[in-house]
Amino acid sequence: MKCFFFKGKKGSKSAQESQNQRKKKNPSSEHSVRSSSSLPSPTKTLTELYKEKEHNLRVFTLQELKNATNGFNRMLKIGEGGFGSVYKGTIKPQDGRGDPTVVAIKSLNTRGFQGHKQWLAEVQFLGIVDHPNLVKLLGYCSEDGERGIQRLLVYEFMPNRSLEDHLFRRALPTLPWKTRLQIMLGAARGLAYLHEGLEVQVIYRDFKSSNVLLDTDFHAKLSDFGLAREGPIGDQTHVSTAVVGTRGYAAPEYIETGHLKVQSDIWSFGVVLYEMLTGRQALDRRRPTEQKLLEWVKQYPADSSRFSIIMDPRLRNEYSPGAARKVAKLADSCLKKKPEERPSMSQVVESLKQALQYSETSNTIFSFLGCLGFCHSVRPTKSCPVFALSNIGSLFILEDSIE
Repeated sequence: MKCFFFKGKKGSKSAQESQNQRKKKNPSSEHSVRSSSSLPSPTKTLTELYKEKEHNLRVFTLQELKNATNGFNRMLKIGEGGFGSVYKGTIKPQDGRGDPTVVAIKSLNTRGFQGHKQWLAEVQFLGIVDHPNLVKLLGYCSEDGERGIQRLLVYEFMPNRSLEDHLFRRALPTLPWKTRLQIMLGAARGLAYLHEGLEVQVIYRDFKSSNVLLDTDFHAKLSDFGLAREGPIGDQTHVSTAVVGTRGYAAPEYIETGHLKVQSDIWSFGVVLYEMLTGRQALDRRRPTEQKLLEWVKQYPADSSRFSIIMDPRLRNEYSPGAARKVAKLADSCLKKKPEERPSMSQVVESLKQALQYSETSNTIFSFLGCLGFCHSVRPTKSCPVFALSNIGSLFILEDSIE
């Protein structure tokens, strides 16, 4: 799904001073619960942090990256979009020792100032961050070539492609329910880090399933920060900017006004939660009467008896209905019309952790209930859930009645 760009709205410059000192937080620690409208304001700009922070980005020559991709061979192209193309490549260690490393090399379009802005945004942003749920930038190249200035970025390689690929490409194996929850939890942690874990607040501005990449173990990592923008500083409540993003994911108030807030990312996260539940894209022109996902799911609320209709049929009912309802309610809270009523990403992290725990607990309970009939005729072994749960001494209720 391609990005859109409206030139009609003009951005305003950010203020350079702040009244409140922003505390740096550890993204892996427990977050305090707070609404997305009460986040503290940062004190520094992204450019200032980049200049202050030591980084280990490697500067590549254009020839090195040509060699790494066999001259940007089409057979090695693994992605393409409005920004340019992405190739799978192999680079040698800088000191010449050790085995080559498989990488992803993004070659940005050379069309004018916008391409340079996106390249610079990624270099500056990924040069200062360090988080397990953000893709790692290894280096960059900016060099005059036959076709003008060539701007390239070199990332760690994500072998399991994107969440979008696994949800919507039937050729790939179906993602199990637990894996889907774990992926969304990882993505939420990445967004929470951007919003709340840095000295500068960062608005991702293009959260979508194709930008959630998956490593060898299917851990989620956010990618493509060319549209990322610093959040409001000081007394500002928003950033006024040109409206860019991807249709179907961008928050309605941002499209209408050009006012950008962290709540815009939270809306996009709610859309992807519903994509994960349903296996349907935010906008699907192949469904003439059901093109818009959010309009379709409204017909089957989380509390209704018909809720299961929206669930991805590829899951084959192998999921926790109670946890799925909780995730749908979380998505609805992210999609509140008033931005200030949406949860913060740290709240979203906690809610997803609870949904994952609920799902795991319910699976254990149903394994126990299923084992009861078997154990009438066969002596249970230590691997039987009866042994694990025999001391609980409580009455188990079917999952759909547990809330």
